[in-house]
Amino acid sequence: MYFLFVGAAILALVNADIYFQNPRGSNNRLKGRRRERDNANRLFDSQNNDRGGYNVGRMYYYTGSTLSIEWTNQHSCGGDNNNCDLVIQMMCSENLRDGTEERTIPDDRNQCVNRDCNTDFRYGMHEDYEYYDNCNHRRQNNLLFTADQNVRQNTARFTRQNPEGTRRGYECAEERDYYPYWSPTPWKDIVVMTNDEARCEYYKRESENVKPRFLCFHRNFEQTLADPKRNKGVALPRIPITQVECERFEFPKDSAVYGIWIASPSHGLPPPDCIASPQSRDNHLGNGETGYPNNYNWTIPNIPHDSCALRIRYNISTNDYPESTNFDSNGSPAPIVDIGKLVGLSKTEAKERGYVFKNDPQVQPLKAAFGDKLKLALAINTAQFGRTFEDRSHSFAIRTAPEDMAGSTIHNLNVRGKRGNIVQTYPATEYDFVPNKIVANVGEYIHIQWTGSDDNPNNNDGEGRAGTDRSNIVLLDNPRYVQGNPDFSEYGFSGRSYPMQIKEATFLGLPEHDMVSLAILRMGDFSVQRVNPTLDEAGTYFNLGPRKITQSGTYNYMCTRNNNFSNRSQKGKIIVNEKDETTKKDTEKVSDDTTSKDTKSKVKDGSDLMFKRYVEYHKQANQLKDIEEKNAVKEDFPAHAQILPDIRMADMFDLEETQGETQDEETSLPYDQMVEMFNSEETQDEYDLSNLTNDILDKSADENEAEDINEEFNTFESN
Repeated sequence: MYFLFVGAAILALVNADIYFQNPRGSNNRLKGRRRERDNANRLFDSQNNDRGGYNVGRMYYYTGSTLSIEWTNQHSCGGDNNNCDLVIQMMCSENLRDGTEERTIPDDRNQCVNRDCNTDFRYGMHEDYEYYDNCNHRRQNNLLFTADQNVRQNTARFTRQNPEGTRRGYECAEERDYYPYWSPTPWKDIVVMTNDEARCEYYKRESENVKPRFLCFHRNFEQTLADPKRNKGVALPRIPITQVECERFEFPKDSAVYGIWIASPSHGLPPPDCIASPQSRDNHLGNGETGYPNNYNWTIPNIPHDSCALRIRYNISTNDYPESTNFDSNGSPAPIVDIGKLVGLSKTEAKERGYVFKNDPQVQPLKAAFGDKLKLALAINTAQFGRTFEDRSHSFAIRTAPEDMAGSTIHNLNVRGKRGNIVQTYPATEYDFVPNKIVANVGEYIHIQWTGSDDNPNNNDGEGRAGTDRSNIVLLDNPRYVQGNPDFSEYGFSGRSYPMQIKEATFLGLPEHDMVSLAILRMGDFSVQRVNPTLDEAGTYFNLGPRKITQSGTYNYMCTRNNNFSNRSQKGKIIVNEKDETTKKDTEKVSDDTTSKDTKSKVKDGSDLMFKRYVEYHKQANQLKDIEEKNAVKEDFPAHAQILPDIRMADMFDLEETQGETQDEETSLPYDQMVEMFNSEETQDEYDLSNLTNDILDKSADENEAEDINEEFNTFESN
């Protein structure tokens, strides 16, 4: 028995849409300037609202990296209101592409360049011509539930949800509507999310990742299909879908040439992940119950390819008929689906009172009291009881991670959303960072990149040149007022709307030139005398590339262009933990002796403000020095260019320094020696801490902060 993909029980005039938010879902868009997409049939059958989707923009991801796949679905999942499955898949193909034209790729090869639609790059294409042509001539699976729908032809192109056989790209309608599908497909399973986790064993076992598919191959028939000059007006027989029929399939008639039932190998991948469907509520294209968009963290597989795409299918079904409903219930009204039984009526009563499974029935729930005078119309469409919705990403590349990153954790940091206010962008979103919150460890990598479009509607709200998407990253400024017990390792405050000066900032331990690049969207080109304040001259795509995280702390950052208080927010947070045993190449290892442990405890308790600043400065100086040596940019970015506000190494030890030069070798002591030196009585006696405190107080812009520092210092002296 073939499993009917749990579909959508939905009212006739309602779209239970689903949209990729990251990576950017196309919803069949390419680059149109209207709020509505230009061609709903360009690549696939989404059955979504015409306003959904993002304009094209390409990205790439490294093998082994973690990508947060985010989506929104309009109707509930993970609850009692319906049966819900979500399936995410991927495919890669040499000719997979976004295309340059909005038109749907032709199914007549004579309309394509060189009579080869697979290589006519004007048109977007995921599945290829041969895949669709086989679907168009393959016999329909007659064991499927079609209710009372008049499915026009007996091929896999026509289904209950698409009874007219409307073509969308080269997608096969039957394969789209049912899962797991029984014929070979180019789609590889990533994850199945289901309300019924008891089905996970079935999904894993039947996935094409691990289980081969079978098909009927007929040499003469395939040659006929492949002939671009064939007369499409001449009807061809249907390709059988069972072994018995295949081995009896003779073509041409009386040729004594029969079909061969052959196995198509599995994709040779692990079975898909299978988890409970994340919860979402009805009539809501927004965040899940966590307050963040529902998402799945996908580890990019080791399948390097330049042209890949993702798709998500969303399937909700009603409890008005059992999951096992099949072709026995086909007809008008459906004979086996017993709606009356659900409300305690006999079949005769159910028919008299309208409790039958057909389009738009009128029911009499109060017949005993009102007779035939009261009838209530139900908005039911049998084509949509058991319904599949879909979205796909634009094309992206998968690249092999560099050797020095092999086996390391790599976080992808992207941007979702598009230009406009919440109404203008809906059902897409306004700008946000994805993931909005990242938790990482020192020594891991982060790959920062995003894309956008210059072809958004010109009247959509936003900053900068009309119609354009731009984003950047700068660290938020520190708290203006003391709130609670401040943590010295938190950089920037999420409640601020102004950025910190780059000279005073530290972001993940990145060198200054990377922070400049993130701010002005120029990679290594800082020769310009002026940068457009709203970044209009920057391109839609930005890629910092992968960077190693070398400094712990909590980093709150923003986008200067799109963060518009009371209108929209574009802020993010990265929390970096220090590993228990951290060994950094070409740097000193932090000792674990008693002094260091005591020091860490003192810092954690916040009992010595100056000591915290001193230790933090030294850690940054060593990290920056390591980066400078590695990148050979000492003269451009000296060690003292990234010191913390209010304090310098020269202030601490009366050192002479020259602009553009790094600290002398003998003053750059290992971390544990610096800690020991600072804690020693000799150091405290030798250096006038009162003068140092006065220096700090003179540099404090806030009188309250000066008083706090003075109080901290007095506490330090008394101890």
